[in-house]
Amino acid sequence: MTLNSGKLVIGGSVYTDKLEMDREFGQMEMRRHGINILPQWQFSNYDQAIEFIKNNPDRYVFKPSGNVPASGKGLSFLGEEDDGKDLLVLLEQNKNVWQKKAPVFQLQKYASGVEVATGAFFNGKDFIMPVNINFEHKRAFPGDIGPFTGEMGTLMFWSKPNTLFKMTLEKMKPALAESGYIGYVDINCIVNGKGIYPLEFTCRFGYPSIQIQLEGILTPIGEWLSKLAKGETFELKTSRGFQVGVRILVPTYLAKNDREIVEIYRDVPILFKKPGNLEGVHIEDIKLEEGVWRVAGESGCLLVITGSGSTVTEARTQVYSRVKNIMVQNMFYRTDIGHKWPSDSDKLQTWGYLY
Repeated sequence: MTLNSGKLVIGGSVYTDKLEMDREFGQMEMRRHGINILPQWQFSNYDQAIEFIKNNPDRYVFKPSGNVPASGKGLSFLGEEDDGKDLLVLLEQNKNVWQKKAPVFQLQKYASGVEVATGAFFNGKDFIMPVNINFEHKRAFPGDIGPFTGEMGTLMFWSKPNTLFKMTLEKMKPALAESGYIGYVDINCIVNGKGIYPLEFTCRFGYPSIQIQLEGILTPIGEWLSKLAKGETFELKTSRGFQVGVRILVPTYLAKNDREIVEIYRDVPILFKKPGNLEGVHIEDIKLEEGVWRVAGESGCLLVITGSGSTVTEARTQVYSRVKNIMVQNMFYRTDIGHKWPSDSDKLQTWGYLY
C-alpha cells in the first residue's frame, strides 16, 4: 500500500482493522469465503442476551466486540455449565457495569479442543511463506488460571502450508488482496476431530508474537520488511524447530488503575545476574537511566524473553534459563508455556491438521 506522500507502509487497512475489531464482521467474512465458523450472536443489549440464553440453554463464550484494549479482554468469560447458567448469573449481576465497558459483545457457542493459530505475512497480493503455527497462553497464571490478558507467552514453529492454513487463512487471500493489506495476519482457532472453528483475526504485528517470531526468522529484519512493504514475492528464511516466548510482568499489569501500585513499581530496577548475557531479551515498557534498566510507564509489561530449539523441550529449557537471569521485585510470568505440546501435537497429528 502506498500513501500519497510516496511512503511505503506496512500496517492496517480499513478492511483488516474491521476484521479484527468487529467480531461479527470478521466471522461473517470468514463464512463468506467458505470458512467454517461456530454459531455466534452479537448483542448491544444485555437484557436481550440474558433472554436469549434462557430460551436457548447451552454452553457459551462471552467476548467483548469492537475496539477493546488488551486490558478489556479480561471481561471475556468461558462458560463451564452446559445450560449456560453460570454465564446467565454473571450477565444478570454485571449488566449495568459491563454495558459501559463492553457495549457490544458476542455470545459464541462453546467448542472443546486444541486452541491453535495460523498466520503469515501478506505482501498486498499473496502470502509470504512459510506459515507460522502458534499456541497462545492468554490466562495470567500457570495452569490457565486467572484473568484473560493480551498474551502471557507463546509456543510457535514455522511450517509449509498445511491443512490448518489451507482451510482457514488461505481462503482469505482474495479479500486481503482486494483491500491492499500489507502486514501480518493471523486466525486463532479451536480445532477438534470434527473440524476447525476460527475464533478471531489479528491483522497486525502481535505482541509478544513478533518478538518470538524474530527468534526464528533468519532473514535480516530490514531486508524482509523492505521487500514486504514493496509488495515483492520472497520466502522468509526461518529456523527449524520451535520458538518459545515468555512475558515478564510486575503487579502493575493487573492494577493499572491503582495509582499507589503504579507508583510503587515505577523506576524499580531490572537487574541481570549475568549482565553481559542478554540474548533473547526484548524490551517493552522500560527505560534506561545511567546504565540501569528501570520500570517505566503504567502497563506493567517489562520484557519478552525468547528461546528456541530443535524440540519444544530444548526451546523451553533455553527460554527459562534466560528468564532465571532476570531479577525484578515481585516479577511474575507463566512457567508452563509450551507445556501442553506433547498432548496437543498428538491430537493435531491424529486429526491431520499439521500436514
